[in-house]
Amino acid sequence: MDEVLLETEDRMQKAIANMETKFLNVRAGRANPRILDKVEVEYYGSPTPLIQLATISVPEARKIVIKPFDRNSISDIEKAIFESDIGLTPNNNGETITLVIPELTEERRKEYVKEAKTLAEEARIALRNIRQDANNDIKRSEETEDEKDAYMEDVQELINKYNKIVDEKLKEKETELMSV
Repeated sequence: MDEVLLETEDRMQKAIANMETKFLNVRAGRANPRILDKVEVEYYGSPTPLIQLATISVPEARKIVIKPFDRNSISDIEKAIFESDIGLTPNNNGETITLVIPELTEERRKEYVKEAKTLAEEARIALRNIRQDANNDIKRSEETEDEKDAYMEDVQELINKYNKIVDEKLKEKETELMSV
């Protein structure tokens, strides 16, 4: 049974880590190279992650600079960024591509907060599913009813702990998004 609890906690930690990773993709009006993680460039006929083709830096709070290793690939990189769904227009100067992150409007900030709340709710659902799996494992075990109840209480304590973490992370993200 202790194994079930350990596995349950491990899965809950992974659910929180997954939510935090998704939070990184919610823009906060500041430049974050992670928004380019999903951009794939058609490079010599095969889709290649942008990170493998260029150096990505953040020289200013609202600017991302992409310097390709191969200058011939700059137009392919520009095209891939333009066609991606990141909502930024690339500026090409022949050697580098610059992405300027626009200042977020109040309306846009609220949309991003809504998106963050949706991601937090997805994490809570994942936690509830993990709890359900653990409770099912406990119910199927050979333990006495009292022991089963005690283990189920432990699982409930775990989900309470991780739901609190979800709430704290969401509050941090909301603060970050709403600060100008």
